[in-house]
Amino acid sequence: MTQHGETSSPHLEVTPATREQAPILANLLELYVHDFSEFHHVELGDDGRFGYEPLPLYWSEPNYHSFLIRLDNKLAGLALIRKRQQLSGKKLVWDMSEFFIVRNCRRRGIGTQAAREVWRRFPGQWQVRVMEANTPARHFWAEAISSFAGQAIQPSHIKSGGKLWTVFSFESPHHGLNNRDAVPASS
Repeated sequence: MTQHGETSSPHLEVTPATREQAPILANLLELYVHDFSEFHHVELGDDGRFGYEPLPLYWSEPNYHSFLIRLDNKLAGLALIRKRQQLSGKKLVWDMSEFFIVRNCRRRGIGTQAAREVWRRFPGQWQVRVMEANTPARHFWAEAISSFAGQAIQPSHIKSGGKLWTVFSFESPHHGLNNRDAVPASS
């Protein structure tokens, strides 16, 4: 509560993750993969962890970017993006490789707000891939992307790696931020 009895809105920050924060991302990725295992078969390693092999690339490759998402200065999730070939193989696009919001922050608009902040920082063509089996994620991305684009975005459906994917393709216009800016998003 504020001084006059008003409720303050939560403060959302989307900040680039440093190499020193890799263990924090690794821990969040364990939660993410555990959630994801409901839709995709993944094996625990002998160490009791799922692991995420590509994580070091987010500090060694120029088109890989990692972000921590905080709500009121508390960890709320992560976003991993990279520039890669579209699933169709035609051109390079920004790809939301991984995106995760912890359960107690879901269904409050936090994920949509964080995704919008990432898209604003990386203008150009985007794709968001979602496994067909992950119905909650398909609904979330359809709403988040359509509201960002200002129109309904019709996804394509592709089979890749033996799995069916829903792929949302859209463009993020230039908003004056570039991909190295670390300006926090505000509610």
